[in-house]
Amino acid sequence: MITFPNWDVTKKVMSSYLPLVPVCLAYIYYLLTATDPASLKGAFNPQLTSYAQLFSQPGGALIVSIHFLVMDLFVGRWIYWQGQEKKILTTHSLILCLFFGPAGLLSHIITDRLFGNKKSDDPDAQDLEEK
Repeated sequence: MITFPNWDVTKKVMSSYLPLVPVCLAYIYYLLTATDPASLKGAFNPQLTSYAQLFSQPGGALIVSIHFLVMDLFVGRWIYWQGQEKKILTTHSLILCLFFGPAGLLSHIITDRLFGNKKSDDPDAQDLEEK
């Protein structure tokens, strides 16, 4: 997505959700095998101490890392397709998304507002045009 965004192979791989499936399955596997029920209970009552307990367990940091990876890939895929549809640069947003997820999403939102095609199927863009 970053290096060869217009390559046919990149477009084919990104047109499917299948690349996300193995990472999602790895997440579920480690979630079920590398934590104890007390740690998972903390996820339903999120507090810093609960998260610290999860990180302190063997495999806990792996679970959180995979969680972030899945979400970053999902959001990165969306950013990629937005860039393809609107013909805007997404390299900077994808790099930020990979390392600092929400910052990459914000970068893309700003880039889209500054350089995105005014005529799009995006209802938010249509709302801005009407204002």
